[in-house]
Amino acid sequence: MVVESVRDVMANKKNIDLSDPNLSGLILRLAIPSIVGLSINALQQAVNAIFVGALGAQAIAAVSMTLPVVVLLTAVGQGIGVGTASFISRHLGAGEYLEASRGASTALALAAPIGIMLTVVLLLNLRRIFVTLGATPTIMPVVLDYAATLLFGYTLMLLNIVNGFIVRAEGNTRFSMWTMMTAFILNAVLDPAFIFLLGLGVRGAALATLVSQIAAISLYIAHFSKLRGIVLVKLSYISLRTSRIRKIASIGAPATMTGILSAIASMLLYGAAAPFGDDCIAAIGIGVRLLTIGALPITGFCMGSQAVLGFGWGARDLPRVLKAAKLMLSMSVALSAAYSAAVVSFARPLVKLFSDSENVTEIAVLTCVVFHLFFWLFGIESFVTSMLQSFGRARLSVVVPLARHCYFFIPAVLLLPLISGFNGLLASQATAELGAGMVATLVMFQQFAELRRSLRHPTSAAIAN
Repeated sequence: MVVESVRDVMANKKNIDLSDPNLSGLILRLAIPSIVGLSINALQQAVNAIFVGALGAQAIAAVSMTLPVVVLLTAVGQGIGVGTASFISRHLGAGEYLEASRGASTALALAAPIGIMLTVVLLLNLRRIFVTLGATPTIMPVVLDYAATLLFGYTLMLLNIVNGFIVRAEGNTRFSMWTMMTAFILNAVLDPAFIFLLGLGVRGAALATLVSQIAAISLYIAHFSKLRGIVLVKLSYISLRTSRIRKIASIGAPATMTGILSAIASMLLYGAAAPFGDDCIAAIGIGVRLLTIGALPITGFCMGSQAVLGFGWGARDLPRVLKAAKLMLSMSVALSAAYSAAVVSFARPLVKLFSDSENVTEIAVLTCVVFHLFFWLFGIESFVTSMLQSFGRARLSVVVPLARHCYFFIPAVLLLPLISGFNGLLASQATAELGAGMVATLVMFQQFAELRRSLRHPTSAAIAN
C-alpha cells in the first residue's frame, strides 16, 4: 500500500497546502479570508442594528440588551471550535488524518446536544435573565420576542461556529469566508423584508438571522457530504473516548472562559461609566467600537494562520514552527502598532464619524487616545494566545486573557474610578492592556527560548499531541 505524502493529499483535495515552503505567502493566503470573514460577521451585526433602529428606541434597546447573552453563547462555540481546530491541525501535521476526522466528528456530535440544552435552559429562564439585566416593563415584551426567536437558531449557530474552525484548521479559510459572506448577504436582504414588508418587527430580524444560519449549515453539510476537505465528518467517526474529548476541552475551555470574562468586563466598564452621565457612556462606546475595529483584523490574522503553527508542531518540524511564529509575530505587531498610531494621531476626525456633539467629541477624543496608547501590545497578546493553542498548551493559553481581565482590568475598573473619577476609568483599560502585554511578552520569550533549546537538542523535544 502506498502512503501519500502530506503535500499529495492536500493537493488532491484542492486545499491550501499547509506544508508550502513559502511561509509568508501561505500565512497571508490563510489569514486574509479569516480577516474578511470576521469583518463580515461584525458588519452583519451593524446591518441588523441599522434596520432594527428604524423601529424606534425600544427596539434597538431590546436588541442591544441581548448582546451579553449572545456573547456568552458565542463563547461556548468559540471554545469548542478553538479546541477542535488545535486538535485537527496538530494531527494533520503528524499525518494522522483519521484521528483529525474523528476529532472533528466528535466535536460536532457534542456541540449539537450542548446547543439544545443551553437553548432549553435559557428559554425557561429568559424573563428572569432580562430582569437581572435591567429590562424595563416597556422593553421586556420586545426583548423576549427577539431573544426567544433567536434562541431557536442557537444550535445551528453553534454548529456553524465549530464548522468554521474545522475548515480553517485544514487550511480552507476561503470556504469559511464565502459561507459567512453568503449568510451575511442573505441576512441583509431578508432583514428589511421580514421587518417591514411582513411587519414582523424585531422578530423579523431574529428570523432573518435564523434563515441565514440555515443557509450556512446547508453549505457546510454539502461540503462535508461531498468529501471536499481533508477532514471528513461521518457518523462512524464519532467517538466519545475520554482522552480525545479531554484534549479538545483542555484547549477549548480557556477560550470559552476568555469570552465569558470579556462579556463581564464589558458590562463592568459600562456600569462604571454610568455615574458620569450619558456623554461619558457615549464616549466609552466610541472608544470600545474603535478598539473592536482594530482587534478584528489582528484576531482574524492569528486565527487564520494558526493552522500553520499547529500543522508544523504536529509534524515535529520545529525550525518551520519557529520561522512561522516569528513571521506571525512581526505581522500582528505591525498591524496593531499601525492601528494604535493611527487612532492616537487622528482621534478627533475618527470620533467625529460617530458623534456630532461637541461635549461627547471632547470626552471621546481623550478616551480613544488613552484606550489605544498600548494597543500595539494587542498584537503580541493575540499571537501568544494563538501560538499556545496551536501547541496544545492548555494551561499556558489561558494566562494572557486571565491576566488581562482578572488580574488587571476588573480590579482597576472597580478601584481607579473611585480614586480618580472618569480619568481613573480610562486608566483601567490602559492598565489592562499594558499589564496583559507585559505578561504576553514574558510568555513569548519563554516559548521562543524553549523552541531554540529543542532545536539544539532534538532528542529532548517533547511534542504534545
